[in-house]
Amino acid sequence: MTASKRDRQLEVVEICAGAGGQTLGLERAGFRHRVAVELDENAARTLRLNLQEVLGYGEKEAEDTVKVGDVAAPETWDATEHKGVDLLAGGVPCPPFSVAGKQLGANDERDLFAWAIELCGEIQPNALLLENVRGLSANRFTAYRQHVLDRLHEYGYIGDWKLLQANEFGVSQLRPRFVLVALKREFAEYFEWPTPFTEEPPTVGELLEDLMAANGWEQDQVDAWVKRADRIAPTIVGGSKKHGGADLGPTRAKRAWADLGVDAMGVRDEAPEKGWRVPEGVPGPKLTTAMVARIQGWHDIEPPRNSEATVADEFRWRFHGRKTSVYRQIGNAFPPPVAKALGVSIRKALLQEGERHTLLENTDRILDPVYKLLRGFDRPLTIDQIIEKLAKRGTVLEQPDVERRLNHLGHDFAMTVTVRSSGAIAYSLGEFKAFTGQEDHQRHDLFAQLRAKIS
Repeated sequence: MTASKRDRQLEVVEICAGAGGQTLGLERAGFRHRVAVELDENAARTLRLNLQEVLGYGEKEAEDTVKVGDVAAPETWDATEHKGVDLLAGGVPCPPFSVAGKQLGANDERDLFAWAIELCGEIQPNALLLENVRGLSANRFTAYRQHVLDRLHEYGYIGDWKLLQANEFGVSQLRPRFVLVALKREFAEYFEWPTPFTEEPPTVGELLEDLMAANGWEQDQVDAWVKRADRIAPTIVGGSKKHGGADLGPTRAKRAWADLGVDAMGVRDEAPEKGWRVPEGVPGPKLTTAMVARIQGWHDIEPPRNSEATVADEFRWRFHGRKTSVYRQIGNAFPPPVAKALGVSIRKALLQEGERHTLLENTDRILDPVYKLLRGFDRPLTIDQIIEKLAKRGTVLEQPDVERRLNHLGHDFAMTVTVRSSGAIAYSLGEFKAFTGQEDHQRHDLFAQLRAKIS
């Protein structure tokens, strides 16, 4: 490979960019943003600010790069201007697949995953990167994931899913993220998932000791807190505008924070001051947004002035907005170190670096055999027929498992159920219910009604 090809600046289009966790990670991996689209105005201001101050974009360049509005609306940006870009990336909304969001999948007005797949087919990037919550890896969504892989194959891509743990890439947090990477065949042969770090990340106490002492809290108090905060953090939860202000998560998460000596009922403006003592019935101090950002993989929101550059500056970031907005921007983000690790792996594949390997799945990769069977038949099948035909293909499923899969399919796909003269019930699979760009889809009305509560 020539030096010019190896040093070439790769470009990325990022959708649902948020406050820039994935943005920063991909930039540090060697990608330059052609456009970043974000719905929330405060997050968009954060992006523009840091494109200039941290990543060296000019003021007009940063303004032109960040587009604000509904990513699926043509008036927000023109996707056709970016055909053939190196990478299409994004962290589409998580609630459609999260337990807290009731796992509505294709029936959730915030679901943009299927739409992003169609966008990939339209603009034909060399690679696609989409990340979401762990819930998308559940059995509930096997057919959804199967549909995604099948569509990508139709568009000329080899796709794969993987559950990545943020703490394996230097982030002091238990944050599983389910990631989809797809590349055109000539690049997919060079792709390898990033290798986890060999070193454990610092504990919450080790990571935040200097910030916890920054406002004058006595060192003996800080030392006692650091000793108690001896593990990595539970998942930071940003939540949505549908729910309340800044706190560190549901009841189970609050208990985990309490074990670390952290009051998870809110976020402080400043670290504990001199003379501050833990109130009775409270496990310890609240965190500040700067502390939460560091746990998420960013570093100080306001780094010391006139200080020499350090390794921490690689993930330095500053946030725009009031405390609740800043907390939400941080909590909803993709940790920058994880995004960088993925970006490095994708960049190597796009530059065709490393060893070329044989692709195991170049056509039909089967995640949900019931979906694949029904999709291939133009007539309804009973459960007994499904079991029989799958057995001939080498897949053995019992009736309860088939019934469970049919139930899951009914959530995300139009399902026609007919009763035969014998009384047997037969099933046929119809259209995918998810929004993929249809002008008459219910998503448009729901989005307009709930616009102020969507984040």
